[in-house]
Amino acid sequence: MTHTDASRTASRQQTAEDLYANPVPGKCTELVAGRIVVRKPPGYNHGYVASRCLVAMAMHATAHRLGHVLAAETGFVLARNPDTVRAPDVAFISANRVPVHRPAGYLEQAPDLVVEVMSPSDRASRVCAKVSDWLGAGVRMVWQIDPERRTAQVYRPGVEPSVLDGDGVLDGLDVLPGFRVRLSELLD
Repeated sequence: MTHTDASRTASRQQTAEDLYANPVPGKCTELVAGRIVVRKPPGYNHGYVASRCLVAMAMHATAHRLGHVLAAETGFVLARNPDTVRAPDVAFISANRVPVHRPAGYLEQAPDLVVEVMSPSDRASRVCAKVSDWLGAGVRMVWQIDPERRTAQVYRPGVEPSVLDGDGVLDGLDVLPGFRVRLSELLD
């Protein structure tokens, strides 16, 4: 590829299909308004908290046949022209919205519930943009967990965010009915 070809590729807006077809080895990638965003893989504590949340949610969702819980970095197409593909740490899709045929690529719908686990290197502006993208695409609840501060923020459309400390309880409310877990159980 010539320098001109590389510049042209870098300057044009990328699509969800481009992102899926051209992964960046060893990196986590998302697509925001047609631009690929590359991040380093998260650290151990991030992975530990995300996996604890995933297991608790999956056990509950499976036992009550509520829907599917998806693992970290599963891509969801949230917008087209320009494309935005976001990848949460954990996602839940309610049973009535689970696709009949599982797509090979990204799902062209937003999940119902998203969990984002903060890393020490996360900037507040990036996290706010991500939460805004999720809610704007129709996500019904976002849990933003900060293991370092031992807090979580709960976002819902049209409702002021609430902040939980380590003794607080993440409640699935009408999104993941019957699910309740103390934040400290996910962090310890």
